[in-house]
Amino acid sequence: MQTKRQIQQLLASAGIRPNKRLGQHFLIDKNLMHLLLDSADIRSDDVVLEVGCGTGSLTEALVQKAGRVIAIELDRNLADITSKQLSTATNLQLINTDILENKNLISPVVTDAIESARKEYRGRFLLVSNLPYNVASPVIMNLITGPVKADGMYVTVQKEVADRMTATPGGRDYGILSIFLHATGDVKLIRVLKPTVFWPQPKVDSAMVSFCHNREKSARIPDMKLFSRIVNLFMSHRRKTILTSSKLARDELLKNWPQIFKKYSIETKKRPEQLSVEDYINLTNAP
Repeated sequence: MQTKRQIQQLLASAGIRPNKRLGQHFLIDKNLMHLLLDSADIRSDDVVLEVGCGTGSLTEALVQKAGRVIAIELDRNLADITSKQLSTATNLQLINTDILENKNLISPVVTDAIESARKEYRGRFLLVSNLPYNVASPVIMNLITGPVKADGMYVTVQKEVADRMTATPGGRDYGILSIFLHATGDVKLIRVLKPTVFWPQPKVDSAMVSFCHNREKSARIPDMKLFSRIVNLFMSHRRKTILTSSKLARDELLKNWPQIFKKYSIETKKRPEQLSVEDYINLTNAP
């Protein structure tokens, strides 16, 4: 793991500075990095994905614990630094690319690397990262819905994102991200992080969050694509009533909503943001 001074020296040697456009904020508190690693409990047969590896500070610790580490870095200069720093790591695959092909899809280059690694290592597939703020939510969502699904995620994110991840029905932060995480696993806020533990310091607080996939929960949703369409249908009209939102449904979402609402005792005057995760699962699985 690297200190603030070491990171600064590495960047200076490469003639570069942190890129604000890419949201580059390096976690420099080693105790917090150890907390993230301890929470993930990485084992020698696990495959770990790190998004935004930067100068390889956390990556160095990951390769000592995991069977395979797939580190993604969009910035060519930072990818080069990590490559040189960890040139002797035989279980590291460093990919210089954007983690997202588009908002709804992880880059095929990355998914191919994960699938290949999982054939060799039979443990868990984990996301362990100090996630760049601008990709945090879509990366997390993609690793819930697939095609490649994470068994666990241990990440630092903007506090605002952490609030959405852990939110419960009725609150202003409760939304699509909250619903998917709680429907498929268990979410926990590990620690709120002040700007001072990063360099350069961001203007907002961050947080460390864990997600553990729960197979029993996920099994209640046999059709994840339909679940996604149902959740998006209602939550995209979160300020309208449930009954009004249901009238906007199209195609296969055209169900006999009044009867379904009655069957599951869902009050039609409620707003989508007031429905529980269980309500959304029932709406999806209704005949």
